[in-house]
Amino acid sequence: MTTSYDNPAHLGPRGTVVVLPGRGEGAAVYERLGARLAADAYRVRITADPALDPAGVAAEVKAVLADEGDAPRPHVLLGSDAGALFAALLLAEGAVAADGAVLAGLPLGDQVGDQVGKPVDGQAPGWESELDARTTCPTHRARLSDETALHRGSLWTAPPPDWAERAAPEDVVVPVLGLRGVDDPLTSADASRDWFSRLPDGELVGIAGTAHDALNNQTHRTAAALVVRFLERLRLGPDLPEAETTEVPRRAR
Repeated sequence: MTTSYDNPAHLGPRGTVVVLPGRGEGAAVYERLGARLAADAYRVRITADPALDPAGVAAEVKAVLADEGDAPRPHVLLGSDAGALFAALLLAEGAVAADGAVLAGLPLGDQVGDQVGKPVDGQAPGWESELDARTTCPTHRARLSDETALHRGSLWTAPPPDWAERAAPEDVVVPVLGLRGVDDPLTSADASRDWFSRLPDGELVGIAGTAHDALNNQTHRTAAALVVRFLERLRLGPDLPEAETTEVPRRAR
């Protein structure tokens, strides 16, 4: 069942964002992001975890976009972690029609091992290691500790192996904004830069002080602002106003 955040009644909708959660995450994890984007008059629709039911979530995304067919554009997919990979897959295969995508914490390469910590006795790293890899935000860590919001251990379960093969960046023809935590222990900066450089129209922004969950770290306000700026660029195109720098004289002490 899709969770929704709607534009305020006094503001007409500016577009629709379909959020695809990361591994083990429920819609509650994206409450802060959903509320922020809705406050800027973007409708937000959050799907189920695509790693649990790829076919069901693909159908859910198609249904949401069909329902929003006559609504103002842009219509954008926003994915986190494996949700980002699945969003790229849907766009690369032409399974859905969207005007752009935001891919945060895109999982590339080995998910467990040298980058996170060697498995002990064949077991993946523990719960604290998973929290450390996901976020440094105390509020978000507390929310993730609620087992109704996150399936523990899910970060150490790799996405289906064919997702990365099918999500060829060369085939994603819409504009894409990539968000990456500079302190992300799961995907290297080199791997991220290589993947986003192969997009026909893509950019990658690193957010300092952020771990794997680039949308919900201590820098979540910065991430939300970057997403809104991207949405406004899609919505207004060349009419997007640019900020001007004006020198302000320093007051004498």
